[in-house]
This record gives sequence, structure tokens and C-alpha cells, in this order.
Amino acid sequence: METERTIDKLAGWVMKIAVFTLICALCWYFRSVLIYILVAFVLSLMGQPVMRLLRKIKIRGKSLPDALLAIVTILAFFLLATLVIRELIPFVIHILRDASMMNDQSAPSTILNQFDAWAQENFPFLGSDFDLIDSVLDQIRSVLSFSNVTSLLGNVASVAGHVAIGLFSVVFISFFFIKDEHLFCKIVSALVPDSVESSVDNTLDEIAHLLSRYFVGLVIEMFGVILVDFLGLWLIARVGVDYAIGIAFIAGLLNIIPYVGPLLGYVIGTLLSVVLKYGAGVGLDVPVWAFALIVLAIMLTAQLIDNFIYQPLIYSTSIKSTPLEIFIVLLIAGHLGGTIGLLVGIPVYTVVRVIAARFFYKHKVVRRLMPGIEHENTDAIL
Repeated sequence: METERTIDKLAGWVMKIAVFTLICALCWYFRSVLIYILVAFVLSLMGQPVMRLLRKIKIRGKSLPDALLAIVTILAFFLLATLVIRELIPFVIHILRDASMMNDQSAPSTILNQFDAWAQENFPFLGSDFDLIDSVLDQIRSVLSFSNVTSLLGNVASVAGHVAIGLFSVVFISFFFIKDEHLFCKIVSALVPDSVESSVDNTLDEIAHLLSRYFVGLVIEMFGVILVDFLGLWLIARVGVDYAIGIAFIAGLLNIIPYVGPLLGYVIGTLLSVVLKYGAGVGLDVPVWAFALIVLAIMLTAQLIDNFIYQPLIYSTSIKSTPLEIFIVLLIAGHLGGTIGLLVGIPVYTVVRVIAARFFYKHKVVRRLMPGIEHENTDAIL
């Protein structure tokens, strides 16, 4: 009898493993669809605060239909993205144009000639007639050959087709998720047993609530960094309002990527400022190296404000995590997934944290690492 029970348990485990393996295989096969759904879910989390704000609008004592409000919310996202692209691209073109109109026409030639002489002296294999501009032009000609251009156009067309399909899918799914904020939870709940449906519903509601606050906080953090950088570049570095807005926006947008993003923001922001100083003559009347240090100090100040004010406030109030937790999670996420891991590390950790708090709170390690988190008595489920 005992042997039969052992065999039954073993058979049960084999069946569970087989089902789990099948589910993982299906998820991998349909990973594109799952990515569209997850991206749409994230957009719906960011859109829910907008929906709640729009629902307060009354016409003759009645709110507008949720379908119409969802469309307005999606259009607001598109409008914001369009404004960003519309402002950012002309700004970069403007900088390049101003940089090409150098105040001192002999300076670029002098610098290039010095570089060519240095390269010829230290790298004899380049030849005595080495010219950087000619080398760059040769490379451009080889890249722009007929075969490469044909292949590039084919790849661009293929990528554009996939992007168009993905964009349409995300927008279409987002509309329904924004229209009904509980739709995603309903879909997941429909796939779990009845015995755990109530706990899963509560867990998903809490995850959605925390992630929504996190993404909204992330947007607030981005604009906070943009504001500090803008004020510093405009009032201290004196680069002008338009240039200050553009550089600050680039730095704030990159700041979304933990650790790596701020560093890229320093480098790009400082280089753009120096190009403007050297090429267009904007900024403080100081040497270029001093101007670069001033810009770098402004951006470091913005990052310190972000690290010690914005981030602790956002992380502690939105996802209820300590800075040490976030630091360790980002280290692990960056090691496993690089830049993508840094971007998704905190949201994934939030999901795992809520699930662990609700379903595994009886375990000592969860209680010690996550004290005070709301949980349910789910011993029967486990």
C-alpha cells in the first residue's frame, strides 16, 4: 500500500512537471504574443491614472463612456511620443548644424592635421599619406555599395513590418486593458483553479497597484531630473533655453536606465555642451575644459538629487522596497540581462515580492526579508 502511494505521488509529480514543461514551451513558442500582452499591460498601468482623472469629468452629471476615455488616453500617449520625437530630432540636427558653423574655421583642420600626424607617427602601417577624413569617406562608400544598400533596405523593410504589427497589436490590446482595468486579472484568474482564484485576484490587484505607482513615479523622476538639469544648464552654464531643454531631456530620458543611463547622460550631455561651446559659441565665457567641468558638475548634482531624494521617495512609497533591496536586485538583473535586465529588474522583483508575501509568508526567509507586507493565510493553497 505504501509503495502504491509513493508511485501515485511520483506519477503526480511527473504529470505536474510535464504540464509545466508544456506551458513553458507554449509560452516560448508564442513569446511574441506574450510580449505584446505584457507591454500593453504596462501601458495600461500607466494609463489608469489618466483614466481615473478623465472619469471625474462629468457632462450633465454623467461620466463619458470608458471606451471613449480609453481612446483619449491612448491618443494622449501618442501625442506625448510625437512631441518628444518632434522636439528631439530637430534639436540634434540643430546642434550638428551649429557645430558645423565653427567660429574659428582653422581650428578643425588644425586638430585633424595633428591627429593625422600623430597616427602616422605611432602607427606606421597606416602609411605616410593617412588622412582621417578620406578613411571615413572610404568606409562610408563601402557601406553604401549597391549590395549593402539592397540588403539594408530588405532588413529595414522586414523590421518595419514587424514593428508595425507589434505597434498595432500593443495599441489594440492596450485599449481593452485601459478600458477595463481588471481585464488582465480576469484573464489570469480564468487559468487558475477555483480554490486559489480569490488569492490570485488579490495578488494581481496588488501587483497592478504597485506597478502603476512605480511607472508613474518613474515618469515623475524623469521630469524631476530634466528640471534640475535644465535649470543648471540654463542659469549656470548659460547654454540657452532651447539647448538646455534638449540636453536635459536626453539626460532625463536616459536616466530611466539604472546606473548605465545616468553615465550615458553625463557623457552625451557634456559632449553636446562642449560641441555647442566650441562650435556655436554658446555658454559661459570660460575655457572649454572649465565649461565641460561645469556641465558635468550640474549633471552630477542632478544625479545626487535623484539618488537621495527622488529614488528613495519613489521606491519606498510605490513598491515598498528599501534602497539596499533595489541595489542588490539591480546588480543581479544587470548581471543576468544587461541593460534590458536593469530596465525590467524592479518590476519583476515587485511581482516576485508580492507573490512571495502572499503565498510563502510562512517561510522564515520571506518574513525576515519582507517584514510588514500585507499577506494572506494561504497554507491550504500551498
